[in-house]
Amino acid sequence: MLVIVAPGQGAQKPGFLAPWLDLPGFADRMAAWSEIVGLDLAACGTTGSAEEIRDTAVAQPLLVAAALAATAELGGTPDLAAGHSVGEFAAAAIAGALTPAQALELIRERAQAMAKAATLTETGMTAILGGEEPEVLAAIERHGLTPANINGAGQIVAGGTLEELAAFKSDPPARARLVSLSVAGAFHTVHMAPAVERLRAAAAGVTPADPQVTLLSNLDGAPVSSGADLLSRLVEQVASPVRWDRCMATMTEMGVTRMIELLPGGTLTGLAKRGMSGVATVALKTPDDLDSARELLK
Repeated sequence: MLVIVAPGQGAQKPGFLAPWLDLPGFADRMAAWSEIVGLDLAACGTTGSAEEIRDTAVAQPLLVAAALAATAELGGTPDLAAGHSVGEFAAAAIAGALTPAQALELIRERAQAMAKAATLTETGMTAILGGEEPEVLAAIERHGLTPANINGAGQIVAGGTLEELAAFKSDPPARARLVSLSVAGAFHTVHMAPAVERLRAAAAGVTPADPQVTLLSNLDGAPVSSGADLLSRLVEQVASPVRWDRCMATMTEMGVTRMIELLPGGTLTGLAKRGMSGVATVALKTPDDLDSARELLK
C-alpha cells in the first residue's frame, strides 16, 4: 500500500524550485498558480531569501504549489494521501476532494490570516527531540505552552509566547534536546484563533468533492469521511494541534509499505524511517528523485 505525503511549513529552502523549472510544463503551472495566490511562485522558490520564504503568507502557497506540481510530474494514484499542516491542502487535491485551484485559493486565505494572527502577539515554536512523551507533555503544560505538533518518532513541537518558551528552555524535560524553530508564530495553538474565522468564511464559498483516495486528517489521524468533513477539519486544524503521530499510526494499521514525500521532501520520510519500521521511502528533493518515486508507484 502506497501513501503520498506533503510536507508542512519549514520544509522550504532557498532555491529549492530551481532545478524543477526546467521540466516541461512545470514553470507554466507555477505561473498559472501565481495568478491565484498573488505571488510570483517561481521567483519565491528560486531567488527568494530564507527570510522572504519564511514569511507565512509566502511559505504556505509556495509549499502547496510545489507539492501539487511535483504530483503532476509523478503521475499515478496512491492508496492514501496525507499532509502535515499546510500539506493537508495539497493532499486534499491529490485525493480529489479539492481541485488544485480550490486548494490554492483556500491556502491564500489561510496563509494571509495566519500571518496576520502571528503579528498580534510575539510567539514562536520549539521542537523537543527525545525524552519520555508523558514527561515532555507535562513540561509543555506546566509552562502554559501547547503541543502544537505531536509528530511521533520522539518529536514534539511546542508553541506559545516567547516568554513561555524562554521559561521552558530554562526548565526543559529530562533527556530532551530543544531546538528553536525559525517560524513566524505559534501555529496550531490558540494564538491562531483569529485566523479560523477568515478561513471558515473562505471555505463557505467552496464546494468540495468526497475524497476518491483515502485522505487522513491531522486532527486525529482518521480518514476524512466526506468533502464537508474535510472543510470542517481544515478550518479547525488552524488552531488545533497537528497529530502526525496518529496519521502514521493509521498508515501502519492500514498496511502502508511505501511512502513518497512530495517536494520539498525529507521531513516526513525522516519521521517514517524512525516511526514506521520497514516502510520504503522516497523524498522528492530534485527531479533526479522522480525515477525512484515512480518505481514505488508501480
